[in-house]
Amino acid sequence: MTQPAPAEFPIREQVSSFIDGRFTHAGGYELPVIHPGDARRISTLVEASADEVDAAVRSARAAFDDGRWRRRPVEARQAVMRKVADLVDRHRDELAYLECMNSGIPMRHLQKGQIPRAAYNFRFFAEFLGQHAEKLHGQTDGYLTLVLREPVGVAALIGPWNAPLALTSMKIAGAIAFGNSCVCKPSEVTPLAVARFMELLIDAGVPPGVVNLVNGRGAVTGEALVAHPQVDLVSFTGGTQTARRISASAGEGLKPLSLELGGKSANIIFESADLDRAVDGALVGIFSNNGQQCLAGSRILVQRPVLDRFVEAFAQRAARLRIGSPLDPATEIGPLAFRAHRQRVAGYVDIARADGARLLCGGATVEALEPGFYFQPTAVLARDNTARVCREEIFGPFATIVPFDTAEQACSIANDSEFGLVSYVWSDHQPTVMRALTEIRAGMVWVNTPMTRDLRAPFGGIKASGYGREGGESSMKFYTFEKTVMLPTVPPSIPRLGI
Repeated sequence: MTQPAPAEFPIREQVSSFIDGRFTHAGGYELPVIHPGDARRISTLVEASADEVDAAVRSARAAFDDGRWRRRPVEARQAVMRKVADLVDRHRDELAYLECMNSGIPMRHLQKGQIPRAAYNFRFFAEFLGQHAEKLHGQTDGYLTLVLREPVGVAALIGPWNAPLALTSMKIAGAIAFGNSCVCKPSEVTPLAVARFMELLIDAGVPPGVVNLVNGRGAVTGEALVAHPQVDLVSFTGGTQTARRISASAGEGLKPLSLELGGKSANIIFESADLDRAVDGALVGIFSNNGQQCLAGSRILVQRPVLDRFVEAFAQRAARLRIGSPLDPATEIGPLAFRAHRQRVAGYVDIARADGARLLCGGATVEALEPGFYFQPTAVLARDNTARVCREEIFGPFATIVPFDTAEQACSIANDSEFGLVSYVWSDHQPTVMRALTEIRAGMVWVNTPMTRDLRAPFGGIKASGYGREGGESSMKFYTFEKTVMLPTVPPSIPRLGI
């Protein structure tokens, strides 16, 4: 298949750390940056050593301590953050291209979703700053009690490879809005757009040192960053196993920690649902972003009276999804992010068969698009929720359909998981919806809609899906601490000791 000619945006030959407002030139272990559409090396990532991480953290600490950002008036910080958003909009096509080239996410999804979301992250927190007021209590006789919120200090922000700029920019916007400095570490698989974003931050007027970037593997660069004694708090989005190591390291330093992790989210389709809309929503819920999203509705629970109709419609539509170059605006499913991940996802086909599941569609790589890391949109019908494809996060275009009989059984199956990030409910019967909302154990529930987000509301999971929340007030509480100040309204009577 002939790929369309990409827009001509330059790709850095070498991606290094960004410290004190400029890219460094330190040597280090080199990792290839691969375009998953054709397995071609497109850049080289230079891994940050512990010494380079130390330099980045010290830069952030100096920026915080001298107040070059945190002491600016709110209006001044708002203006800079709005300019960041404007620059993201202006460079939307370039950022989408860079993200597409190292992640394989289709351009249509990047240009309409993830890149505009990066701009909105900064606009949102700029507006949120203007709506926040300190608390004043006057109930104590003779005193005013003032409760201030102050920035915590230096934040370590570790982003994922499945939505690099959208999710890393959310962390950066939340951290610096309230006056913190930060050191970011994106995934070593997808560093390109985040690296370019560092330059846009400086162009917008964010002072050097306020936002720094280090690149490298989690076991090297990530561990050095989390363990650094001058890092005050850690925000991580990624896998559960990595989160356990981060949690242990942050715990040693008693550092506040926010974890947004994986999911095996239930997408419950009751017989009272509008089935056509439910099919639309289920397809979006599992196959968006090539299926590589923590909030994917990967366990589709279907009430038995509509099971056959749903399975037929879903499998037919999934088989017709347009697979191709992520640069092609018509592509609906692009390649998976890297070769080892494609192999892992493909391995679940045999795992499903071994557990007695029936393959409904897909289940193979796309030979015509080799050597790219493509995998067909896949769906299986499982016997029950004990199958491994119902228990383990696959993180790809792989849907598992499970039948159920009653609303009570549906909620029980939904909750029978080590994860608890999100859930979906499809029904036009209000009592059914309300019962499900009450019984489902998840951080967020979507009703008759897929993947809508309000940044004013908290987002996060329970159980193995993490702890802590992002968004609006939740971000403010994480990135600030409360300081209580007691102000006497008249000179108080003080006991005179030692007389």
